[in-house]
Amino acid sequence: MNHQTLNFDRYPQQPHGGTLVNQVVPEHLVKDEIERARSLPSIRVDLEAVITIEMIATGVLSPNKGFMNEADYNSVLKEGRLSNGVVWPVPLSFAPIGDRNRDIIKELSVGSEVALTDSQNEPVAILSIEDIFSYDKEQRAQQLFGTTDRNHPGVDSIYRRMGDISLGGTLHLLQRVDWGPFEKLRREPKDTWHLFYEEKQFKSVAGFITGANPLHRGHEYIHRNALEGIDGLFLQPLVEMAKREYVRHEFRMMAYRNVLDTYYPKDRAILSPLRVTYIFAGPRETILHALIMKNYGCTHALIGRDHAGIGSYYDKYASHSIFDQFSPKEMGIDVRLFHEVFYCTRCASHASSETCPHDDRFRLTISGTGIREMLRHGIMPPKEVCRPESILPAMQGVQPKGLCEEGQAIQPVSKVIQSMFPYYTQYTRLGGARRSEPLDPSQLTVRDLEIASHDVRHHAGDIYNGVYAEYSAVMDHNRNMHTSWVEDARSALRFQQERLIGDLEEKLHQAPAEASDEFMYQDKQEVVRELESARKLLDNIPGLICSTQIQTRTWNVLPYQRYRGADKE
Repeated sequence: MNHQTLNFDRYPQQPHGGTLVNQVVPEHLVKDEIERARSLPSIRVDLEAVITIEMIATGVLSPNKGFMNEADYNSVLKEGRLSNGVVWPVPLSFAPIGDRNRDIIKELSVGSEVALTDSQNEPVAILSIEDIFSYDKEQRAQQLFGTTDRNHPGVDSIYRRMGDISLGGTLHLLQRVDWGPFEKLRREPKDTWHLFYEEKQFKSVAGFITGANPLHRGHEYIHRNALEGIDGLFLQPLVEMAKREYVRHEFRMMAYRNVLDTYYPKDRAILSPLRVTYIFAGPRETILHALIMKNYGCTHALIGRDHAGIGSYYDKYASHSIFDQFSPKEMGIDVRLFHEVFYCTRCASHASSETCPHDDRFRLTISGTGIREMLRHGIMPPKEVCRPESILPAMQGVQPKGLCEEGQAIQPVSKVIQSMFPYYTQYTRLGGARRSEPLDPSQLTVRDLEIASHDVRHHAGDIYNGVYAEYSAVMDHNRNMHTSWVEDARSALRFQQERLIGDLEEKLHQAPAEASDEFMYQDKQEVVRELESARKLLDNIPGLICSTQIQTRTWNVLPYQRYRGADKE
């Protein structure tokens, strides 16, 4: 459908900057424009650049119509805004690398046009040049990423993938890249606005963008929380351009589809891949994702802990604090921030530090890295951490699979245990007693991972079930709810202990004040202590609830009929 038919005035959201960009060449002009592009100077671009071009041209990155000029570039780096003041967190730059491209750029000037071609030398887009400028790579790294460390993937990308001269100008998209297995799920902004507000008549939609991991229960907790008060949920797993040790995007998408098919309301949860280039900009990328959700028509952005995080380069809640600089009001989207989600076996539910008072003794942490490492070890994560329907494709898609020759995965096994099972080094078992000596994390082995996994797999439900059993043992006055053998065992316990006490009482009468042989006989004081101990043990045996006791629990001030609404007489 054509985006001009959209009526933004009556929608609950507006595109960022007020206009949903459409720089896609109309179908009836495409053939002629492709032929014209073949006559222009050309610059070959890689798949990452092609994806960015598509995002710009189809409105994902509205209000940008192309690559930034120098004024916008510098303003974005310094202020996180375009030169006109509109919030925009990351520069959209085109700085081709390579000797051939450098020679072509030398021949270009403002007003020129250049064809951007793919690996098959097919024209993808035409760029109308509006600015040509040089930039400082180190300054770009420091202002955008907060570091110049080449180990940071974003910094490395600047030096590895970008040339010295940047071209600014408007793009005109000639043809899209086929998304393969994702093509049938592809949705562009013009499609989602129509779907949300024309077809489904939503009043609100929450967007969720996620990267390297299959859908896990932490994600699900956030989604369900949102669906309690928001009409629709728009889920966008990122595809392409992920680090090698992630789960391959085809398998991540299938993990999402499996779980959504089984556990989500089908008319309210919408899945659509987001083919986006990884900028690795940490908290600034979080702002970008919120604006992308806005351009797809979402009224709300769901942001978890460490969203778009990169190792230890940023604080785990930097993706939250960044909104102190860019308020949701000026961004034009309601941002919902979520703390770290875990499973509390004492609560018997998923929770966060904002909602659960219990400590690590009862917790299972939901760590994306930990999940991936367990997959490599060939161990299914606990069902409280990840649904089996998600693990089915994820274990097949994790890279690399299995272990290396030394039996190691990407992360040391100690980190996996500490990230997934925080109780293990301090407590004997899940919900158990504190160890007399904490385990040394550096000494943990695969055997410890197996022990912790087995403990959780078989006993995660025991804690709350045990608490519930204790309460129900006392509170159920319909005793048919209880198994007869438990009552029989308690009755036998009590009978046997009372019989023992009776014998000890007789023994006490006969005990001498002073024993003739302290090894062979007992004096009265020793028997008294035996009897006291036996009576205390009897007190510890759960009591039997007889019918007479039950009758004392059910009493009413008024005749029962009065509670049904009957008149006095």
